[in-house]
Amino acid sequence: MFSPVPIHFSEAIPVAVFGLLVNIASAWLLSGDHHGHSHGHGHDHGHQHGHGHEGNEHDSDVKLIQTKCGQLMLSIFEDGVPPVFRLLGNRGVAVPDTQSVTLTTVRAGGVRETFEFVDRGAFLQSTTEIPEPHAFTAMLNVDFEHHEVEFEEHDHAQVHAAVTRDHNIRAAYVHVMADAAVSVLTIVGLLLAWRFGWLWMDPAAGIVGALVIANWSYGLLRDTGAILLDMNHDRRLSDDVRRTVENAGDTVLDLHVWRLGPGHMGAVLSVATDKTQHGPAFFHAALAHFKGLSHVTVEVNPSGAT
Repeated sequence: MFSPVPIHFSEAIPVAVFGLLVNIASAWLLSGDHHGHSHGHGHDHGHQHGHGHEGNEHDSDVKLIQTKCGQLMLSIFEDGVPPVFRLLGNRGVAVPDTQSVTLTTVRAGGVRETFEFVDRGAFLQSTTEIPEPHAFTAMLNVDFEHHEVEFEEHDHAQVHAAVTRDHNIRAAYVHVMADAAVSVLTIVGLLLAWRFGWLWMDPAAGIVGALVIANWSYGLLRDTGAILLDMNHDRRLSDDVRRTVENAGDTVLDLHVWRLGPGHMGAVLSVATDKTQHGPAFFHAALAHFKGLSHVTVEVNPSGAT
């Protein structure tokens, strides 16, 4: 910088422009969506593996409802169709007769809407679609039994993006973007040096480019370091898991959620319950609708145990 050497501008500027074009093309190729494919499964503290999807893999939320005839699963289904309610039995429980089932939603302000169901074989489905937003209290009546569950709106896109982020792709993208930024700075420095004779601009651009790369690299190291240390980087998913357990009337004693890899999250939780039917399989079924939750370990303790 203090003793600049002569620059062959007729060669340096075209090379820098060509390098910028290559980096722009590389960044465009790497900027597409890279989604992980989640294979959901779980196992309990006694090495039991649970696959609790049972046809509800496209449901936005699943509520477990305990009736005198067994456990039912109420969900909002909207995969390629207008949103509708689906009601199916959990773990082989038979679905009730359509004539014995009604559902009423109660929204803020007391607005009510009643839904009737039609038999689709393996499940019951509401005959009318559910208006947006999907935030309401659902009052389900089955064989004169009354049950209430809460549905809330969730930012699924944000959760999905956090779960499926591939840091290898991100590192490559940051690399080419940093190179592109340095190329721009280099071109600017070369043009200023050529036009005004400021030969020191070329090394100055290199120093600024190095600082830009260092800043982006720090962010990448921070995020990947969190994975190596099993830090919980997805607070929203943790809150959803905790809410699912508490909505079933149980208590979360301990919960740890961490990232296993692109598209895969793991969870270890300890639960206290006074319900004998709420074993590990129950919680596997309750958490099965979280697409990014690939590995679940559940420890069930009786309420009051130390």
